[in-house]
Parts: sequence; C-alpha cells; structure tokens
Amino acid sequence: ALKASLEKDMGQIDFIVHSIAFAPKEGLSGRFYDISKEAFEVAMDISVYSLIEIVRELKPILSSNSSVLTLSYYGGVKYIPNYNLMGVAKAALEMTTKYLAEDLGKDGIRVNAISAGPIKTLAAAGIGDFSFMLKWNQYHSPLKENVTINQVGNSGMYLLSDLSSGVTGEVHYVDAGYNIMGMPAVEFDENGKPKIAWDGN
Repeated sequence: ALKASLEKDMGQIDFIVHSIAFAPKEGLSGRFYDISKEAFEVAMDISVYSLIEIVRELKPILSSNSSVLTLSYYGGVKYIPNYNLMGVAKAALEMTTKYLAEDLGKDGIRVNAISAGPIKTLAAAGIGDFSFMLKWNQYHSPLKENVTINQVGNSGMYLLSDLSSGVTGEVHYVDAGYNIMGMPAVEFDENGKPKIAWDGN
C-alpha cells in the first residue's frame, strides 16, 4: 500500500529516512541475561528488520543515485547504562546498514546511518537516568555541549543529498565528538591533584 501510494503521487523517490526503534521496557533495565526471547524478537523486528523491509518494498521506485538513511546511537558500540537490548539492536542496525550499502551500491543507492548524541525527545523519556546522560555527554565531549535536533538534521541533509555522493555504508557521528574520547581530559592543580569541576548534579 505504501509503495502504491508513493508511486501514484511521486512516481520515483530520492530517499528513505528510517527512524523507528522500540524495545519493551523490560529490555532496557535489569540484568541483561534476563531479557526474554519475546522482547528480543520485538526489538530486532521493529528496530532492525523494518529497515530491510522498507528498502525491499520501496526499491522499485527508488531513483538512481538515491539515498537511505537510518538513525543509530553510541550504545550500539559501547555499553550504556539502561540501554541494554536497544544497544544490541543498534549494533545490528549498523551492520545492516553496511550490508545494505554493499548490496544496493551496484544500483547506485547509498545507505548510511547517523549516530547522534543524546537529545531530549519523547523517546528518550523511556531511558532511565537520561538527564544524567545529557550532563555526562556535555561535560565529557570535546565541544562541551549536547547536540541539537537541527545539527542532526543538517547532517541528515548532507547524507541524503549529492554532497555525500561518494559516501556509503558509514556511521556518521553527530555527538559533539563524544565518541572519540577514551577518557575525559582532567585539569590538575599546582599540587598535581586532579580538579574535578563536575559532581553529576
């Protein structure tokens, strides 16, 4: 139905933005090994397989030199508290991006992902201690700030446009540089003791 509707209204389309993810609340906290098979399957189906499905459904009307973009998060690369099952789903989503990029490259279709830093959205409300996460990212990122929806959108426009015509299979970080940090930079006082300017409050 979606393909038929789009084909009727537009003929061909130039891009797809995949921005859907879900995990049952039980899969976001608690012991990781307690995650049920049902919760795992739901998270993977909605957060990952949906990208494959939408690409397969709409590929016949994707124009040459078109672009597919999905949204990931650093929790798919490193452990993030209270992210649990979504971290596994995002890891799978990023690899799905790479495999789709190779598969669709011969058709002139590019596939990329944006890994954005934490942003206060409705979806973020389901993550425990999210306000702490925002402060942590701001304090420890090189730019000492959290990213905005507009900044993520600007990067999205780049990846969807011909400006990124030579880019595919990539995970593009928009997180004020947080992902490059191995450990936070710490200033020391005259006695050689670290100065901790942030207490997490």
